[in-house]
Amino acid sequence: MYRILCYGDSNTWGYISGSDHRRYMNERWTRILAKKLGDNFEVIEEGLNSRTLLSDDPRPGKEGKNGYSYLLPCLDTHDPIDLVVIMLGTNELKKAYNKSAEEIGEMFEKYFVKTILGRKSQFSGKYPKLLVVAPPIADDDGSGKYEGAYEKSLKLNDLYEEIARRNGCYFVDNGGLETGVDKIHLTVEGHEVLAEKVWEKILEVFEL
Repeated sequence: MYRILCYGDSNTWGYISGSDHRRYMNERWTRILAKKLGDNFEVIEEGLNSRTLLSDDPRPGKEGKNGYSYLLPCLDTHDPIDLVVIMLGTNELKKAYNKSAEEIGEMFEKYFVKTILGRKSQFSGKYPKLLVVAPPIADDDGSGKYEGAYEKSLKLNDLYEEIARRNGCYFVDNGGLETGVDKIHLTVEGHEVLAEKVWEKILEVFEL
């Protein structure tokens, strides 16, 4: 059995766009992916609302959102892992964190890509493969929370693709990843497209 860890934010958790913290269940991309892959794969869902790369969310009740601080414990919890699918960076686009697209790319590569690729399994002695997924294009919904995010978000696809190439990783672009009314979270159709794209890439990774 191949073990696949999906590490991400609310778009991996399945947040319904425009809702008050309601969640897609069988409609979210990780569930669709698991069904498409079948019994020879275990898909491990590690999505967390508001998960960042390195920034600590200052809001009360939002402790523990720093994605890097949980990365190693997560990798070791689910060891051995054959493939990590990672889609992160959207929350770092928030105006409050004041990060450029280039800074996001640098953090993503240094703290996530290199950490994952360098974490050898304590059980199998192997290193996990890595599939980098460019997060969907984000935009502000008028609240100002994501002011300026659209222009930065547009750059992430090319930045992440180059990071994946430079580090010998697999890559899935964000084409067709439709977002809903809040301009951040995937629609049902967006989840379906993402599941299809990741599924096709996984078949390539394992030469199936």
